[in-house]
Amino acid sequence: MTQCTPTLFDFQALGNREVVAAFNGGKVTSDAGGLLLREVEAKFGFIAQFARCFTDYRDPERTDHSLEELLKQRIFGLCLGYEDLNDHDQLRNDPLLAVLVGKKDPLGEKRLGRDKGKALAGKSTLNRLELTPVRANVDSRYKKIVAHLDAMQQYLVQAFVQQYVVPPPRIVLDVDATNMPVHGHQLGRFFHGYYDEYCYLPLYIFCGDHPLLALLRPADLDEPVGLLKHLKRIVAYLRHVWPNVPILVRGDSGFCREHLMRWCEDNRVDFLFGLAKNARLLRILGGEMHQAKRQFEQIKEATRVFKDFTYKTKKTWSRERRVVGKAEHLAKGANPRFVVTSLTQEAFDAKTLYEKEYCARGNMENRIKEKKLYLFADRVSCHTMRANQVRLCLSTVAYVVMRALRQFGLKETEMAQAQCDTIRVKLLKIGATIQVTVRRVVLALSEACPFQAVFQRAWTNLRALVVPFEPFQSPQPAPSSA
Repeated sequence: MTQCTPTLFDFQALGNREVVAAFNGGKVTSDAGGLLLREVEAKFGFIAQFARCFTDYRDPERTDHSLEELLKQRIFGLCLGYEDLNDHDQLRNDPLLAVLVGKKDPLGEKRLGRDKGKALAGKSTLNRLELTPVRANVDSRYKKIVAHLDAMQQYLVQAFVQQYVVPPPRIVLDVDATNMPVHGHQLGRFFHGYYDEYCYLPLYIFCGDHPLLALLRPADLDEPVGLLKHLKRIVAYLRHVWPNVPILVRGDSGFCREHLMRWCEDNRVDFLFGLAKNARLLRILGGEMHQAKRQFEQIKEATRVFKDFTYKTKKTWSRERRVVGKAEHLAKGANPRFVVTSLTQEAFDAKTLYEKEYCARGNMENRIKEKKLYLFADRVSCHTMRANQVRLCLSTVAYVVMRALRQFGLKETEMAQAQCDTIRVKLLKIGATIQVTVRRVVLALSEACPFQAVFQRAWTNLRALVVPFEPFQSPQPAPSSA
């Protein structure tokens, strides 16, 4: 065969040295740190269990890529920063990603025709996975993989429980809604006045940094719509697994509704919600506001005075409840705030209740931003809400994998509290050459990687990790609507 000379690229000289480059380095990847993600999956089986939330009607004899392999390719791609399905038309040539997915032929040498050398699925195959129909069967022509959306939401709670060997001393369920802008004519899009754009309004529930619910909703709904149904399901499961662990539901004033507070009180679940201010509440807090203003004028620094009292609305509340008012005065003026709770004064005084308990819910907002910005949860560009819900769940599972790497692999390292993008750039994006033989897959990682010690510690932690419990069993999926 004719020996072709590779094209040389001539760059600016370095002193008296020429700088040249050519695409002749062999099998090289920029994502060698993704091997740590494979270790996380080997220990916990997050993606393998998530695959049970689908029904695959394809003929196994005619299938090149199993359902689990498709999900691993898509989810590991998100973890590594590849948000678009179009990226996978190039990624299908990457032997490292094929190793992560579990392909026994990572170089694609045994494939035929135009797929030879391409071990992974292309964008069209992955797109059919996301454009899941409501119903399908073996006779369906194109879309034969059905996602069961209710099972996906149950999976998140079970994945949370699986990561605890010892029950937590307390469970705090943070609830919040956020916006996901849409730039086309997707079904379910509406204009939201607060965000000043066309968007979706998904509902989230987190426990610490564990996602327990990621529910896509149209933007024309009130914030608490659908929350009670999922709270009942989540609390029932947690009570079944950990019957003696106290549970607190926490949210901003958008979730301060009578039906939610009444349900919590009737089911031994504590609540802590923000309370929108009104004329009555401001009158009750008037003395403390005056006191805070006088203190500010004396010391010229922001001051806070708290008041603990009982309160009942004239029409909407069925009973009196404990309310804590924060009388704060800043350089720009008064800043009163209120919260309502079922927690007692003996357990939490007014100052601790507001500053330590309520304000801690801001951590959930950081986790939502982390999912949206770094794991691409806001990529809801499919036409149907059902397909966009599947995309949201794929992003959420990618977050579950990344946070497990952070908790179990990166503990006691400088990245133990790092966000997903920091972990990706510093630990997963490692250059390496790949050599595939009959007996081994050998990766020669870059000696210039500045985080070799962190990588080694993460590898040690994950290899030593013993999962002492049985993998959770995903519920038997039943067809669900979008």
